[in-house]
Amino acid sequence: MEKIRMTTPLVEMDGDEMTRILWKMIKEILLEPYIELNTEYYDLGLVHRNDTNDQVTVDSAHAARKYGVAVKCATITPNAQRVEEYNLKEMWKSPNGTIRAILDGTVFRKPIIVKGINPYIPTWKKPITIARHAYGDVYKNAELRAPAGSKAELVITHSDGTERRALIHDFQSEGIVQGIHNLDESIGSFARSCFNFALDQKEDIWFATKDTISKTYDHRFKDVFQEIFDREYKEKFDDAGIEYFYTLIDDAVARVVRSEGGFIWACKNYDGDVMSDMLATAFGSLGMMTSVLVSPDGTYEYEAAHGTVTAHYRKHLRGESTSTNSIATLFAWTGALRKRGELDGNEALSAFADKLEQAAIRTIEEGVMTGDLARLSTLPERRTVDTETFLQEIRLRL
Repeated sequence: MEKIRMTTPLVEMDGDEMTRILWKMIKEILLEPYIELNTEYYDLGLVHRNDTNDQVTVDSAHAARKYGVAVKCATITPNAQRVEEYNLKEMWKSPNGTIRAILDGTVFRKPIIVKGINPYIPTWKKPITIARHAYGDVYKNAELRAPAGSKAELVITHSDGTERRALIHDFQSEGIVQGIHNLDESIGSFARSCFNFALDQKEDIWFATKDTISKTYDHRFKDVFQEIFDREYKEKFDDAGIEYFYTLIDDAVARVVRSEGGFIWACKNYDGDVMSDMLATAFGSLGMMTSVLVSPDGTYEYEAAHGTVTAHYRKHLRGESTSTNSIATLFAWTGALRKRGELDGNEALSAFADKLEQAAIRTIEEGVMTGDLARLSTLPERRTVDTETFLQEIRLRL
């Protein structure tokens, strides 16, 4: 067959460890035989990020804004152990956090539902989408160790030089202190992205924080959401027959567990990070969770919701066979290719993305899967295959 052509490039952000291996396999087995891939490539592997003082991450985010669509492999966010392991110049920040801050978007994460992989919560019949704010909080923080006898204060210096101060803590013993921030503009973009996505999906949306404790920071989120909803979206939601409501995050967790699914749960940045992993696991597997960052200017960045699968990578380096689930990484590619096709009017490219997803789901539902899914599946007959064989099985069905 003639390969499908791409008129506009999408931004390709390569990553680390086992997902970097998957990335190459997916391209060679499932994409390049059928598509004349047109990408602007950025190596976000930790070694190259270190070599460029993380400038490559910044450049990739600006490229995503330029071209409108990006696809990203999972990357390492280094801790102290990684600094030593990779001989890093410094403990570089989360590349996802850097990209999200530049694009100022909202991350929507949704589980992939397949026959035989049953949610751990028996009442869940429909997918639950996490909408995660993609700016600020701990991902743009400042933090310090506090020695005994020190005092930490929060200081706001106004443009006229006057100050407001609040005591954080008098440290009688050693401790730690952290400062986080957010922007009304970004919170407003988050709210509009959530409301627009809810209207598009025709699903109810919940927003939850802890405003009873955080009476300024979290309460500001609550107020901005409500103001924008009342002013811009209430009538639209009434017409669509869907609902928006705010609740404390404690209550939201209880509601989620008792629900049947089929709604959007909007969370602040860190809350969304934790809750999306919880939902992915409760629906079956972190390897079965899609993730897309949508910015207010219409930029889309698709990625897997899981990490770099370090344990499997170390097995791979030892020459041992792995059985690594590539579905979330594959769906990052299909999501980006579909969106590129939609924006360019390239129906063949969008259709290919649809068919590749159908082939992947069919492979699992016909009982061929990687080890993590085989342990979860309730299908009477299932065959566990290695990493590459799983992709070849998808190609057969494609």
